Amino acid sequence: MKTTPALVKLVIFIAVTVLATGTLAATIGNFRFGGSASYKALFTDVTGLQKGDDVRIAGVRVGQVDKVAVARRGARDLGEVTFSVDRSRPLAVSTHALIRYRNLIGQRYIALSEGAGSSRRLPSGGTLPPEQTQPALDLTVLFNGFKPLFAALSPKDVNAFAFEIIQTLQGEAGNVNSLLAHTASLTTTLADRDTVIGRTIDNLNTVLATVDRRDDRLSQLLVQLQRFVSGLAQDRAAIGASLTNIAGLADTTAGLLRDSRPAIRDDVRQLAAVTGTLDDNRTLVDTFLKRMPNKLNTITRTATYGSWFNFYLCDFEGRVTLSNVVAYSPNYHADAARCR
Repeated sequence: MKTTPALVKLVIFIAVTVLATGTLAATIGNFRFGGSASYKALFTDVTGLQKGDDVRIAGVRVGQVDKVAVARRGARDLGEVTFSVDRSRPLAVSTHALIRYRNLIGQRYIALSEGAGSSRRLPSGGTLPPEQTQPALDLTVLFNGFKPLFAALSPKDVNAFAFEIIQTLQGEAGNVNSLLAHTASLTTTLADRDTVIGRTIDNLNTVLATVDRRDDRLSQLLVQLQRFVSGLAQDRAAIGASLTNIAGLADTTAGLLRDSRPAIRDDVRQLAAVTGTLDDNRTLVDTFLKRMPNKLNTITRTATYGSWFNFYLCDFEGRVTLSNVVAYSPNYHADAARCR
């Protein structure tokens, strides 16, 4: 008695869940359950258009791109795009096909619109001529023209502004107001920075005026620099040889120091011993250094006549002793001025 109601509820729940899941999958995958008709369109440029890209009418997806290839028409090559459209959306022979950007990362889609002319139905497999197609906008040329303006905007504003430019230039006039609003914001930002820009220009004028006043010196500097560089270029062989010789000298010096290291070590050790001895006798050394200037002056005066010393006998005293008896004791004293 209780099993039957529970089973009915379970079946209803499963059916509703499957139906909702299928609806969601069909919505996300843009699945088409009806038949489709295939058409072709010739474009002068199909750069970026890929198989599987959307085909839209008034912004609603009605098909997809099946194939992109090159077709020879007369003396030029054209891009031939094969696409399919739901049979519920038949195309007219006056239909126009335009390649537009879906976003700034480069994804494209084909937009179909009614053109002036006959409303006669285009048969399946029919081809739209180049006169009724339009390639995508060349973003490289467009953004190069707006590069100075983008420099004044934040990355977020640049993305929004650039996308609205693309949409506007592709014929979506509804975005003109937003484009003008961003343009006004840009001009306001530039106006707010007018003082900084003016100060920068004034400083640049000052720098240029200073350079202009010293034009002769700058010219001489450039001439001398050119001569210096030319001289280095002419002497590059000698400079290279000198570097080689310097490298050889460095190796020789390293070898000399390596061979002299034991002797230098002994000299440093002996020098330590000498300094220790001088430190132990520093009183005697100090006395010697104090008396040395006077002695050097006296010796210098004595040696002023040449490379010899003159000695004068001013006093003499002697004694001759024989058998502990003084036999002779001579004395001599000179009264000359040089002995006083």
